[in-house]
Amino acid sequence: MSSVSPNSRSSDHVYWDQLVETQSRAGWEDLKLRLLQDHLAHAYLNSPYYRASFDAAGVHPSQVKTLDDIRYFPFLTKHILRERQLARPPFGDIVAVPERDIVYISASSGSTGVPTASPFTGQDFEDWMDYEARQFWSSGLRPEDRYCHSLNFSLFVGGPCVLGAQKLGALSIHAGTVPSERLLTIISQFQATAIWTTPSYAWYLGETALKQGIDPKKDLNIQRIFVAGEPGGSIPETRQRIESLWGAKVYDYYGLSDIFGSCAGMCEAQDGLHWAEDHILVEVLDPRTSEPVAEGERGELVLTTLKKSARPMVRFRTGDIVSFTTEPCSCGRTSIRLKGVHGRLDDMLIIKGVNVFPSDVEAIARKDHDFSGEYKLIVERVNHLDVLTIDVERSVAFTGSDEELATRFKGHLYSVTGVAATVRILPPDTLPRETHKAKRVEDRRNGVWS
Repeated sequence: MSSVSPNSRSSDHVYWDQLVETQSRAGWEDLKLRLLQDHLAHAYLNSPYYRASFDAAGVHPSQVKTLDDIRYFPFLTKHILRERQLARPPFGDIVAVPERDIVYISASSGSTGVPTASPFTGQDFEDWMDYEARQFWSSGLRPEDRYCHSLNFSLFVGGPCVLGAQKLGALSIHAGTVPSERLLTIISQFQATAIWTTPSYAWYLGETALKQGIDPKKDLNIQRIFVAGEPGGSIPETRQRIESLWGAKVYDYYGLSDIFGSCAGMCEAQDGLHWAEDHILVEVLDPRTSEPVAEGERGELVLTTLKKSARPMVRFRTGDIVSFTTEPCSCGRTSIRLKGVHGRLDDMLIIKGVNVFPSDVEAIARKDHDFSGEYKLIVERVNHLDVLTIDVERSVAFTGSDEELATRFKGHLYSVTGVAATVRILPPDTLPRETHKAKRVEDRRNGVWS
């Protein structure tokens, strides 16, 4: 944790905690190994689930001599989290502290099953907020900023992240998920300089402003937009379209309710998402073989907490498909960087043997300004084959033929993915705009995914 108070840290300081953020890769590896050994021992001694799970797998924390030894430990899944919570309500037997030590819980939305609670001790929560402050600082947020937090506060793990902005000294506006017109009034009234929302909503809010006669670039004071919850923030074409709409820089963040708010985020270089390596151990694995993928290749993100004592998470399979790099960043920070969250395993489509993610389609829809940027994938099974149809909107300014536009899109899609699809061009404002996470895939097949 940083020992420097925000009041004594000058705004022109590059780093929140320079010793941690700029240490060598060898330093990171040594730190993670020490934390991992202690954390696994804590989990084994204090969590009934982990003691049984590790014993059944024939592994023990004392056997961990290198970071690679984590591969011998069993995986944790969302299904197991739900199962153990239901077996030992209200928090489950994965928890490794007595309830009196728990001061806060977040919870998943439950959109794919029973909502799962994520408990925090007081120290867990303080560690989390210090990291949020570090991440905001890396993205350029400073005490002089007015930060508008536009994420849901109702048990959503992203809600308390606003306290990280307050920790660094920014004036923080706890707006939450108010109606768009009200949010625009708040942003305008207080001349907010930064906001956090989803990529879809950042786009929607900018369009809403224009429809109300408000030019986000000229009439508002937003300079930084933090986005999370969807892959869009790491898709250059999407990020550039949002930046052009708002006249502001867009920084992608990644987090998940089962660990803590934002675990990785873009610095001002906007070249990948710096990972919270002193809090979480990262593996990127082939979903089929569970073996590590090479740097730069896509794989499933698997996470192990290193400090969170309330409920340790050992080898948690997130279902998110990512790629990463260990190359140094121009900002001077040395943590590994996610090069993108490309999608989720449950969003992945396999069309004639080729993996297709909504993010692949989004890059095309957002790069060409003859399209509005909105799109939808529809997959059906015809004569035992999967057929992909993509609905995309033309922009208001486009004056050519729909046929020419569809042919252009199909050509771009094939060159990028090798997949042939039917492309339907829709009038502007045909597809629904989302105020949270956009649903981009409509799967009309029966019995394909369980």
